[in-house]
Amino acid sequence: MKKLLDLDSWNRKEHFLFFKQMQEPFFGVTVTIDCTKAYETSKTLNTSFFIYYLHKTLTAVNAFENFKYRIENTHIYVHDRIDGSATISRSDGTFGFSLIEYHPDYSIFEQKAKTEIERIQTTTGLFTREFKDDNVIHFSAIPWLNFTSLSHARNMTFPDSSPKISFGKMIISKKGKRKMPMSIHVHHGLMDAMHVGQMADYFQAIMNL
Repeated sequence: MKKLLDLDSWNRKEHFLFFKQMQEPFFGVTVTIDCTKAYETSKTLNTSFFIYYLHKTLTAVNAFENFKYRIENTHIYVHDRIDGSATISRSDGTFGFSLIEYHPDYSIFEQKAKTEIERIQTTTGLFTREFKDDNVIHFSAIPWLNFTSLSHARNMTFPDSSPKISFGKMIISKKGKRKMPMSIHVHHGLMDAMHVGQMADYFQAIMNL
């Protein structure tokens, strides 16, 4: 479900009109996430760390309205739920785009994620399903690189407004602390750095639970 945002009463109307006309309206930041507690919790639960922090990411995204905005033509719609389209790797070195529905209950989400991951890993090609709606974040894990910045391949003529969130290689310090980079790219017509910072802080907080 989605609803139309009333642009005339929105305090960022002028910002939206300014940034949406740009060829590249996205901006991105990279932050370092302490994942020590989250990693330990995932092992205690005997669950995939990838699925665990994907769920935490979607929980954080769904907690902030600006991350639920999507642009359709000249309008902005607010979705009631944002799901994850994660890149899922295969044993032959390729990957496919998934669609994993968000659910606040981790056990339900975990099963949905496992089913979709298994489906992707038994198919070939990049697109193995339809993506009828854009109520997703584009999500990827890049465990080979401890990056400090990241860019994305994008077709500038395609009307994309979905946030892109990527995680890099986990680094373990001598004291046993685990950290990894988190890259967040968003449409500047829909939000500013303040909104990204609020989401990143909340994500770190729930990773520490």
